[in-house]
Amino acid sequence: MKKLGLATALLLAMTGAQAYQFEVQGQSEYIDITVNDKDFTGGLQGTYYLKDVDSSKGPLAEAAFLNQASNVSVAYNYGELSFVPGMDLIAHNYGIKAEAYVPTQVVPVYTSLSYSHTHLDGKNANTSDDNGDRYALELGAVVVPNFLVAVGYTSVADQTAIDAFNLMGNGVVKAVAETATIGQDQDAITARTKYVGAIDDTNMAIGFESGLIYGDDTAFQLKTDLYVTPKLSMGASYAESSFAGTPDSAWGANVNYFITPAVAVGATYVNANAEQGSVLDTQTVGVNAKFRF
Repeated sequence: MKKLGLATALLLAMTGAQAYQFEVQGQSEYIDITVNDKDFTGGLQGTYYLKDVDSSKGPLAEAAFLNQASNVSVAYNYGELSFVPGMDLIAHNYGIKAEAYVPTQVVPVYTSLSYSHTHLDGKNANTSDDNGDRYALELGAVVVPNFLVAVGYTSVADQTAIDAFNLMGNGVVKAVAETATIGQDQDAITARTKYVGAIDDTNMAIGFESGLIYGDDTAFQLKTDLYVTPKLSMGASYAESSFAGTPDSAWGANVNYFITPAVAVGATYVNANAEQGSVLDTQTVGVNAKFRF
């Protein structure tokens, strides 16, 4: 009976179940830098939602956001990196995060808390081992339906520490640039907005996101997605940092498709340019997949 129940649950997930409580996603990026074209990253993230998420309304990719679904996530990222000549390291990145939406008489209140740990394993005499931790807290509200505004505080005890969930969601170029922007200040203020809304008289929707981080330097990010159907989306992004040790700006494109309401695949591309020092010019190509049950 247990085997039959498991097989039934798997079949429902693969053929189009409209509610889910778990999501597992994986991603990998190939990194082409001026000094090296052999770097790559890979990551896994698992999310548990405290209540079933109804995916029958709106874009499938934004079901959790539209449902204001409180959740707990864990993530792990692996990377083989050599950003500068002579450097050779393996990066391990771990994270845990909790998000909560709390109904009130005025507006739903949003809060999130996350912790990430990064371990760098140097593989030659020019690259030493290193470890770093970072903590982040956000507070905000869904000020109008499907429009989130949040501000936060991030503490980076060591600049080695990368946000594991930023790495999973936005890729290695933007995640590394964010940490570098904080710099030696160790404390940073963040702000972000997110909106998803239907396009009248169609089954399409549009999404917008913006983000700002202020530490030793300042960086911001803009992103938009067009949900051509609830299953298919295409998006574009732009990010910029005032920190001289990273690419000055980066633009990206992505496409995602849900084969069923429970299984999705996607691809990303990022092109980052440095105004001074082409050694920092970077291109990444990524693939990702999600499975919900």
